[in-house]
Parts: sequence; structure tokens; C-alpha cells
Amino acid sequence: MASYCRTVTRLRLALGTGVRRFHVSAAFNARAKVAMSHFEPGSSINYEKLHENVSIVRKRLNRPLTLSEKIVYGHLDDPAGQEIDRGRTYLRLRPDRVAMQDATAQMAMLQFISSGLPKVAVPSTIHCDHLIEAQIGGAQDLQRAKEINQEVYNFLATAAAKYGVGFWKPGSGIIHQIILENYAYPGVMLIGTDSHTPNGGGLGGICIGVGGADAVDVMAGIPWELKCPKVIGVRLTGTLSGWTSSKDVILKVAGILTVKGGTGAIVEYHGPGVDSISCTGMATICNMGAEIGATTSVFPYNHRMRTYLEKTGRGDIASVADAFKEDLVPDEGCEYDQTIEINLSELKPHINGPFTPDLAHPVSEIGAVAKKSGWPLEVKVGLIGSCTNSSYEDMGRAASLAKQALDKGLKCKSQFTVTPGSEQIRATIERDGYAKILTDVGGTVLANACGPCIGQWDRRDVKKGEKNTIVTSFNRNFTARNDANPATHAFVTSPEIVTALALAGTLNFNPETDYLTAPNGEKFKLNPPTGDELPSRDFDPGQDTYQHPPAEGSSVNVDVNPSSTRLQLLEPFDKWDGKDLVDMRILIKVKGKCTTDHISAAGPWLKFRGHLDNISNNLLIGAVNVENNAVNKVKNQLTGEFGGVPDVARFYKANGVNWVVVGDENYGEGSSREHAALEPRHLGGRAIIVKSFARIHETNLKKQGLLPLTFADPSDYDKILPDDKISISGLKSFAPGKPLTAVITHCDGSQETMSLNHTFNETQIEWFKAGSALNRMKELQ
Repeated sequence: MASYCRTVTRLRLALGTGVRRFHVSAAFNARAKVAMSHFEPGSSINYEKLHENVSIVRKRLNRPLTLSEKIVYGHLDDPAGQEIDRGRTYLRLRPDRVAMQDATAQMAMLQFISSGLPKVAVPSTIHCDHLIEAQIGGAQDLQRAKEINQEVYNFLATAAAKYGVGFWKPGSGIIHQIILENYAYPGVMLIGTDSHTPNGGGLGGICIGVGGADAVDVMAGIPWELKCPKVIGVRLTGTLSGWTSSKDVILKVAGILTVKGGTGAIVEYHGPGVDSISCTGMATICNMGAEIGATTSVFPYNHRMRTYLEKTGRGDIASVADAFKEDLVPDEGCEYDQTIEINLSELKPHINGPFTPDLAHPVSEIGAVAKKSGWPLEVKVGLIGSCTNSSYEDMGRAASLAKQALDKGLKCKSQFTVTPGSEQIRATIERDGYAKILTDVGGTVLANACGPCIGQWDRRDVKKGEKNTIVTSFNRNFTARNDANPATHAFVTSPEIVTALALAGTLNFNPETDYLTAPNGEKFKLNPPTGDELPSRDFDPGQDTYQHPPAEGSSVNVDVNPSSTRLQLLEPFDKWDGKDLVDMRILIKVKGKCTTDHISAAGPWLKFRGHLDNISNNLLIGAVNVENNAVNKVKNQLTGEFGGVPDVARFYKANGVNWVVVGDENYGEGSSREHAALEPRHLGGRAIIVKSFARIHETNLKKQGLLPLTFADPSDYDKILPDDKISISGLKSFAPGKPLTAVITHCDGSQETMSLNHTFNETQIEWFKAGSALNRMKELQ
């Protein structure tokens, strides 16, 4: 106990100064002084509070707790009084910190500015990673991005300084890698305005992707609401080896659970197989858990995490985590709502796609499946890196394969790109020779940014509409996501398999059994990839790219030019008028999958993320209209003419006509982008009626004053025609658990009535009445 007390005291001394003062090597000193802004007075890692809250809840529930429950319930605003029922009640939580990437931070900071608050209440950071387009190579693309996005970067930098937010400059790296290297730790609760925030679960934290309005709540010091998650347990046995990697675990899980199987649940990995996975490998698994709709994913604290903390200059955190380890692992005998078992010793390399991340295939079978399905066999481009797979270990394993090929005189047959996850990873793989090997084999090292993974790719080797195949180590592969070409067949897999397929130039290649041919005609087989989990020397932090907020920022000016096409101050949405919604038009009845990419496309549209009116010109332009199987072509029911979805929406709004969207299953899956909720609200939408929602999008719609509703009978979707009018009644007695009623009026005058369910609680109903959550916040000030 005395040792524990000394450890906690030492950590408090380090935390209280606002500067990281751990005993780390000289190579880390620069990063140590600025990176971890959660080491500010009043924001220390409080394991004692976590332990106290967990003890209160365990006594109340009188049962063993899962790890997810410990961390989530350990952050309850009122652990003694909070009603807890997995999958039913809403929890009021106090997250430790907020992280925002630059595309979503624009709207989040604009909303925070509108709140009128002088400074953020919890440690927060902005990360510039989304606005850098891959075109030529890292240095050139970064410089071009700085010039093109100067106005936005200046806005974010000054807003961060004024309101007490840390700012990671363009070139620093991808938000999730920066969080893992600097901010995540076992037991943390972090929310981030990006759907792949769960990456931090690889370091034992509960890290959840949210919309900007949720981030504003937390930054304002308001308890954050989350429906009490169910818990899916994934028990791992055996050991990873050979060609099988951590990526294959989540590719397999995605195939089992599908893109909506994790909705409303935290995926908790446990079992003896966990210890065979590196910390960054666990992060890979948690990162892509977003593709199954999970609230987040998490691993229990172990020695792999301790080693990673020590290597990234956070050994003191590891020491305290050791003292509180019982709160950072699941209780013996805890129960999961669903259990999946995976034997890592039997798991084979996988590749998922095309067009959806849950279409899983063993690599050994993909060639035959592609032939049968008519998918292009030739791999045009292989892309490794991204927030999912850009660790030192990932790059080392890919480089081990590239080195084998180079030793035989062979280079990649496909184009090959490499995206480092952070400036630290870039500098370290350059120092240790991995970057040279990967470029020598034919690779182009891109900027430390999201790049092609989110559609920031100026691709020129194929024409739009040309059928082709790419293979990536990314996490998401929806239609047209990477290159804006709907005919591109994108497959996701591990960096090792991407490298092997880029060397072979075809999907019809199994590296475990097939041979490559060297330029001299020699046949050879690749040995399984190898790579160090962490560098033998310390990480090279590279260039200093972090701006710490000043102690006093009130004098900092934040300018938004009224004539800007990139930035626009927000106007409050109108309040509910107290009446039922009558005779609304159907803007579009969506057919099939409708992700946030379909609702609010990324790529070239990212530049308008800070200007609500301009970005609203991409509303639902990727969604398929059931009436004609076309995209961005809907009938204006007032004129009888067909037009683009945003154009018709604007016409309805200008003529005082409210409208709704009708959709299918898992509507709004994918990215956390709240623009997919802001845009329909801005253009006059009132309700989104679907068979089911993805979690983040449903919450985002509520935050902006819209009604996300689901058919009580999913077959009612088929009864609605594009030229119908919809009235929604029951709003005057709007209450939790009480369905609303829709009256469908067909063009012949006949009517049908159907029941619509919702998940609003009392607080969220107040958002609707006020016009938005932000409006409600102002009412309460």
C-alpha cells in the first residue's frame, strides 16, 4: 500500500503542473512538454474516483461487472442514483476529454462559439488530418493543403487558443494515432468527433465517436448522455502467428456481426488470446469496430499496454494503472449479452469487400470468389496506412515483405502508397529504414493524414466509371468512398496482405501457398511477415507540430469573414411551433444502404464543412431514389419536374413546405459526421422515417431538432409512395416510450395510418421543442 501511495503521489506531482515531467529520454523531451494537455490542473487521471464509482455501482447491482461497465459506470455523474439497465436507460456521464478532427471541429467550434461560453470545461484538442489531399507525395501535398486551407486552419488555431483547446497542426498525423500516442490510457473515457475514435480502446479506454453537438455538451461541462450499452464479449484463445494479424480478428468479427450487429453495444475482447496481440494491434481491432455499428470496443489492461505506455513516455501512468488493475479488467464471472469465440491459432488471413466492410472472405478464396462474381482481378492500387493500420509494427511487417521482394529484384506490380499515422511514426520509420524499403519497392509515402481513406485522393490512373480493384488496409470501403468512383471495387485487409497483393498485382494470389516470379524467372514464395512491436530505440518525435493553448485566451480574435465560402457563423434553428406536422412532402424515399457518405459526401466536399449552407448542396446526392433507381434525381411534387435532391429541398423550404426522408435499414451508418443531420435540418427537413438507425446518426438528428423515427412495422416502408403526403400526430403529448402516429395520404386521397417508434428521453424531447440541443443549452444558461 505504501508503494501504491508513493506512485499516486508521484503521478499527482507530474499532473498538477500542466507539463509532462516523466523520466523519458532526450528524444521525447520536446513531445513530453506539450503533448498531453490532459495533464492540466483539475484534469488529472483520477483512478481513485473511478474505483470509488465502480465500488458504488457494484454494490448496487450486486453482480460481477464487465470491463466496459466498470469504465462507463465509473464515469457516471451520479453513480449512487443513476438508473442502470443495459440497452434501455440513458446514462449521464462525465467524459475525461474531447478530441476533434479538423473537418468536424469546424462545426463543433462554431457551435461552441454560439453557446457563449468563455472556455472549454474539459481538456480538448483539435487535430488537422482530414483536409490534406493525396496527390503527389507527403511534403508537396502538405504544403498545398496549408495554402488551400489557410483560412480554415487559422480559424481552428485561433478558436483553439481563445477557448483553451490544444491544436495539432497539419502534418502532425491522424487524430486516432495522436490520441493513442499521447492521450489514451487505461480507464479513460474520451469522446471524439470521428467514428473511429474507438481506436483508443486498444489502450484500455472507452473512446466513443460522436457528433459535434455532443462534443459541445462535454466541452460546456454538461453531463453527456448515452443509452446504457449492451456488452458483446469476444473471447480470444490461441495465438496470432504467420500471415494472420490483428486486422484479421476484426475482419472476422465484421463478417459475423455485419455492419449493424454491434449497434447499441460495446464489444469487449477478453480471454487468453489477448496477450498475443500488441497494443497497436488491439487499437486496430477497436478502430474498425465502428464498421459493425458498435458504440465502441475495448481490451483489458495488460503488459502489452504497459510496454506501449512506457515506450511513449508514460511509464508513470502504467505504474498507477498497475495499482488499480482490478478496475481495468473484467470481473470473474461477469455476463455478456452475446458471446463470440475466436481461436487465433485457427484464424486465417481475411479480406473484406467490395462495397461493404462486412463481406468477409478468407484470402485463400478471394481469387475464386472474384472470378465468379465478375470483380476485376487486377489490383490497380495497394494502399497501406490510415488510422487503422499505420503503427510501427504494421510498417515493419509490410517492409519485411517488401525487402524479400527487393532481394529478388522484384517491385510492386500495382501502384503502392504508404500513409504514416503520425509525424512520430513517419520520423521513426524513416530513421529505421522502413520508409526507404517501402519506397524502393515502388511505394509513395503520403502525408501524415487521412488521405485516400476518406476520399482525399486526387486519383488519375482510372476514369470515373471505369471498373477496377483497389486493396487497402483502411477500415471502410463504401461505394465511391476512396476515389469518388462508384465502379471502384475496394477491399480492406491487413497491410501485409495489401503489400503481398500489390507485389503480385492480382487478387488471385494467396501468399501462404502461391509463388511470385522474379525478373530472372526464379519462382519464390514470400516468408510470413515479421516486425518489431515497437522500435528498439525510442520513437523519433519528428517535427514539433503542437500548439498549446495560452493560459489566458480571451484577447485572441477569431475572425469569420461574412463573404467566406468556407466558414459561416451559425444561426439558431427555429423552435417547434407546438403543433403536429401536417402534409409533409417526401423529399426522397431511399432504396437500400444509405451511409453518412450517401447523405453528406466527403472528398471534395470537405472544404465546406465549416459553411452549413454551402455543404448542404451535397445533401443525399449519393442516395438511391426508389422511384427511378437514380442518384440525385427526385421529383419536385410542387412543379412535377425532376431535380437534384438539395435543389428540391431548397424549393420546398422557400415555399414553406416541410418534408421528410424515408429510408431503409441501418440508416446513417459510417462516419460520425453531424453534417448529415445539420443539412436536412437547414434545408427544411422535419423527420427521418426509417426501418432502423445507426447509433451516432440517430443522436445527431435529435441534437439538431429533427425527429428520427422508425416503423413499428418495417413492412410499412413498402406502403409509402414518393408522391404521398405524411402527417405526424401525437407531438403535443410527446413522451418517452410513447409511439407517434403517421397518417399517409396517397395522391388519390386514400389514407393509411401507421405507428412510428422513437428512442427520445425527456431531455431529448426538450431539444426537439427548443429547436436543437444548442438552443436548449442557451435556454438553461
